Amino acid sequence: MDRDSLPRVPDTHGDVVDEKLFSDLYIRTSWVDAQVALDQIDKGKARGSRTAIYLRSVFQSHLETLGSSVQKHAGKVLFVAILVLSTFCVGLKSAQIHSKVHQLWIQEGGRLESELAYTQKTIGEDESSTHQLLIQTAHDPNASVLHPQALLSHLEVLVKATAVKVHMYDAEWGLRDMCNSPTTPTFEGHYYIEQILKHLIPCSIITPLDCFWEGSQLLGPEFPVNIPGLNQRLMWSTLNPASVMQFMKQQMSDQKISFDFETVEQYLKRAAIGSGYMEKPCLNPLNPSCPETAPNKNSTTPPDVGAILSGGCYGYAAKHMHWPEQLIVGGAQRNRSGHLKKAQALQTVVQLMTEKEMYDQWEDNYKVHHIGWTQEKAAEVLNAWQRNFSREVELLLRKQSRIAANYDIYVFSSAALDDILAKFSHPSALSIVIGVAVTVLYAFCTLLRWRDPVRGQSSVGVAGVLLMCFSTAAGLGLCALMGIVFNAASTQVVPFLALGLGVDHIFMLTAAYAESNRKEQTKLILKKVGPSILFSACSTAGSFFAAAFIPVPALKVFCLQAAIVMCFNLAAALLVFPAMISLDLRRRTAGRADIFCCCFPVWKEQPKVMPMNNNNSLRGARHVKNCNNSRVGLPPQPPVQNPLLEQHGSGAISGNSSSSKSNSTSLPSFSLSSFAFDYYTPFLMRSWVKFLTVMGFLVALIFSLYASTKLQDGLDIIDLVPKHSNEHKFLDAQTRLFGFYSMYAVTQGNFEYPTQQQLLRDYHDAFVRVPHVIKNDNGGLPDFWLLLFRDWLNNLQRIFDDEIRDGRLNKEVWYPNASSDAILAYKLIVQTGHVDNPVDKELVKTNRLVFSDGIINPKAFYNYLSAWATNDVFAYGASQGKLYPEPRQYYHAPNEYDLKIPKSLPLVYAQMPFYLHGLTDTSQIKTLIGHIRDLSVKFEGFGLPNYPSGIPFIFWEQYMTLRSSLAMILACVLLAALVLVSLLLLSVWAAVLVILSVLASLAQIFGAMTLLGIKLSAIPAVILILSVGMMLCFNVHISLGFMTSVGNRQRRVHLAMQLSLGPLVHGMLTSGVAVFMLSTSPFEFVIRHFCFLLIVVLCVGACNNLVVFPILLSMLGPEAELVPLEHPDRISTPSPLPMRSSKRSNKSFSGNGSRSSSRNNCQKAHHYHKDVNINDPSLTTITEEPQSWKSSNSSIQMHNDWSAPAPPPTQTTNNFNNINYQHGGGSRPTSYGAPPPAYHKAAQQQQQQYPPELQSIVVQPEVTVETTHSDSNTTKVTATANIKVELVTPGRAVRSYNFTS
Repeated sequence: MDRDSLPRVPDTHGDVVDEKLFSDLYIRTSWVDAQVALDQIDKGKARGSRTAIYLRSVFQSHLETLGSSVQKHAGKVLFVAILVLSTFCVGLKSAQIHSKVHQLWIQEGGRLESELAYTQKTIGEDESSTHQLLIQTAHDPNASVLHPQALLSHLEVLVKATAVKVHMYDAEWGLRDMCNSPTTPTFEGHYYIEQILKHLIPCSIITPLDCFWEGSQLLGPEFPVNIPGLNQRLMWSTLNPASVMQFMKQQMSDQKISFDFETVEQYLKRAAIGSGYMEKPCLNPLNPSCPETAPNKNSTTPPDVGAILSGGCYGYAAKHMHWPEQLIVGGAQRNRSGHLKKAQALQTVVQLMTEKEMYDQWEDNYKVHHIGWTQEKAAEVLNAWQRNFSREVELLLRKQSRIAANYDIYVFSSAALDDILAKFSHPSALSIVIGVAVTVLYAFCTLLRWRDPVRGQSSVGVAGVLLMCFSTAAGLGLCALMGIVFNAASTQVVPFLALGLGVDHIFMLTAAYAESNRKEQTKLILKKVGPSILFSACSTAGSFFAAAFIPVPALKVFCLQAAIVMCFNLAAALLVFPAMISLDLRRRTAGRADIFCCCFPVWKEQPKVMPMNNNNSLRGARHVKNCNNSRVGLPPQPPVQNPLLEQHGSGAISGNSSSSKSNSTSLPSFSLSSFAFDYYTPFLMRSWVKFLTVMGFLVALIFSLYASTKLQDGLDIIDLVPKHSNEHKFLDAQTRLFGFYSMYAVTQGNFEYPTQQQLLRDYHDAFVRVPHVIKNDNGGLPDFWLLLFRDWLNNLQRIFDDEIRDGRLNKEVWYPNASSDAILAYKLIVQTGHVDNPVDKELVKTNRLVFSDGIINPKAFYNYLSAWATNDVFAYGASQGKLYPEPRQYYHAPNEYDLKIPKSLPLVYAQMPFYLHGLTDTSQIKTLIGHIRDLSVKFEGFGLPNYPSGIPFIFWEQYMTLRSSLAMILACVLLAALVLVSLLLLSVWAAVLVILSVLASLAQIFGAMTLLGIKLSAIPAVILILSVGMMLCFNVHISLGFMTSVGNRQRRVHLAMQLSLGPLVHGMLTSGVAVFMLSTSPFEFVIRHFCFLLIVVLCVGACNNLVVFPILLSMLGPEAELVPLEHPDRISTPSPLPMRSSKRSNKSFSGNGSRSSSRNNCQKAHHYHKDVNINDPSLTTITEEPQSWKSSNSSIQMHNDWSAPAPPPTQTTNNFNNINYQHGGGSRPTSYGAPPPAYHKAAQQQQQQYPPELQSIVVQPEVTVETTHSDSNTTKVTATANIKVELVTPGRAVRSYNFTS
């Protein structure tokens, strides 16, 4: 019969439909079986992207093979996986955690890293100073602290706190053992005098108390010094150094004891150590201990604290100890003359040794000989003392209610900051456990089926969530074994990222697992869902790997760890979880409930009659014999399909419409897939919803782009500490009132210091023009080491000139009346600077230590340096030059006639100290860094190798290149994503849409950061890269479902969302639960920069991926991979696959799925194929039908553009002469989901086009094939076809026509 003369079969209205036409094979062909799609293209029944479909078929083939292997060896796979994952988890024991903030973002191979490496290589340490800081403020922010009572309270706290001790390594350590104090000169003989000086020279404490006599009480010493003959126990509160020196000189002269008091006098004179604190005003003039020499002794008028503190204070060594006003007084207000009128805070800085300095100081001391003294132990002692200092202040404030009632006193140290950073660098075990528990509970509840516990997936879902946790831990363990360090970003973010994306894979697999209950389920699950999981995970992991080339440690480490963990989760999802499904299939096949399957009895489902929508449902029922020869009424079975449909016929449109109520007992009452198809996507596809969504999206995008221009850089240190802690309050006051930092300008080697002195001086003087640098009283800069060195030589030259004029020495010799300094000057002048000829006395007449232009004699520069560093130790130490190599020692003795002075090695490291103030925000610090860096580059061009060093550069240098680094890394991620998505989907336009969606999401996240007040730093940069990975993963899922569906754009969006909405929502919710656990952290830093920002990422991702992106696809989406040519919404009926016949089978089956009436077959199971389920019949297959079959049920036409009603069929003739039958095994019955409501609606809209006499035609072939093998191996085939044609009128009257062939 001609094809066009056959009746056309329209859509039904829910009466009787062929559900296979709505199965995944017909509407998601390349998603289910790409080989079928290729076959459609080859036969001219469809067109499409052959390359993309071929690649997908290759992936599906391999995944199907993988699924079969995993199912056969499920127990072995699971056992080996547990062993492998456990082995990698052990690697977590060797994890290294960077707890210092600057380790997050110092660029590898960058300028700052090379500078720090140079510092470490030369002087052996990264930091140049260690400080213990204390700030005092008034409770009332409007009150002033410039009055005696505030300073006396400040003194009381400091006296108690600096007296603390720490017991470690069988020794007691106090402030005197670790403070930074000036070096004392060394003398030959009379060792006790040297010891007296060492005990009297105190620690360097920068404090406003140094303006008053009370400042002496901080200097001790702890045990008063006794001087023979002086009936007084010396302490700085009673010490007048000049008077004591004169007394000792007189006493030893009377006793005829020879001692070089002149050296000591010069030492005190050069440091301007005079009367000590004896002539400074007292805060309490009526205090009996106030010295008589104090200017306000017994005065009834309190001192004018503001006037005294104006301009800063001087310590006991006035020349080298000037504490700038900006350093000790904060929040100052001045009168017209510039004097302090009001201040809000006082600050004291206790200067401690660095780890390296303390190690060197005690290395050869008997105190540490028994403990194996190391730099690490020195650091532990320093940190322990600083912690005790802070604890003592807190204890004192609790005891002294008088002080606590009026003032707030905050303490801060580098040890406290390190402790805090170490705390939040370690993930909270409780938060992780709670997050995992809540995720497990969520998976259990969402996958539980109360009405059908056998088909529930709660147990396997819980196992999958735990598997993802296990694989995440194993991935991080591998990172630890590879030496990839952990930091705050990776420990706080990576576990939750991996758990969220991993659980997304689990829900996709369980959704596919829920569709049917066939034995081949594992390989079909991987064949369907495997490519989607593989593509999305590969795109995300590949993007992370591409981003790992950026040299910023925080970003590189995070990207590497995230990529490795993603690979582990992918392997677990495709290898281990299918093994769990295979084991769960055994439980399902046995009819056991998924909860406590071993405890509950076998669940036996009662057979139920499937309701029919027509009035002849009972007439349509068939009766088959059971094993007891009793006839049982069975519902009409769906028509037998070919094995291809048996294999793929599970209806993927599992969002059951109203026509599928018959399956309600085996499906949950609510599912996200049904919600997506029935309600959510139709709502999105409405025109007004599209318009409002697109307009809202554009408005949000424009606003976000505008807000992102206001985004500031910065990671305030105050955000790193708990909000209500003492450290947080200190940082708030310090930043707001002081903004004080120290920095150093470092000069390097490969520079000729002796001949380039003027360049060094110009470099130092250039800092006068740098903003925020603290100046001295004259508006200039404090002297650095070269100027102090020059001044010392100038002083010696002056003394030498005076004494040679007086005849105390000449070219050849010096006389007994020559001074020690003149003799030292003589020795220096005769130095030639040549090692082979070091001394030339002829130089006495012509040589000068310092030339008239202020340049030190360059020939003997390093000889002079040896003498200066050893004989002017106070100035050398106060210069903080840290010259390296350290100058050689040369102790001058006037009675030593050897004129040779050792020559020091050329310098490769020297530094100039500067104090900075008023740096209250990141923009100011960035401006300062830019100014200093420009200055550094300028002098680098002049030939001076140099670089700046200090806290501002370590912590804020990142912001100079952060935006460019972030832009580069995002470009790498997006470019890699574009390439990977284009290759995996083989659609550049789809990849472009995905990348555009990700870019829009990034812009919105930037805008949200501005609104939340989160500044851009390395941590948010990590979250931004994470967001790209998450958006990419979600978008690839939706895009893959969209491109593999059949139909127009709107229909494909329906099908894509039906597949993707459930897993994506579950993944986002589980990620949200994990992120919410971060809100329990005590650190404001973790809450703001991790919790809030990750929630923003999830919200933006949910809106863009689940709302905007589907609408974007419906408007601009790429063409489907497969476009049928015969039907708009499905493929043509595919050809069946040929199957190998079983020659020795003597069993017979009926095509309707029931077994023949042979009693032996009822009693014995099938043995003809090892993979055949005993409950599944073997069905015959039919080769591709001729054109005369085109009116059968298997080829219902679903055109939506009928122009005329088809003539009613009155007679149908079928010829079976050319039909070949082959007996085969391994095929399976299929249950199909009901048709989606969209088809019902479309049919209702077209209902008026058809005459009322013919609304639908349903042809149900019933084929029975009996195969009998005789002894002669001949085969007899009997084929009977019962064809039933029903004409349904609008009144639902049914006319039946039965044809038998």
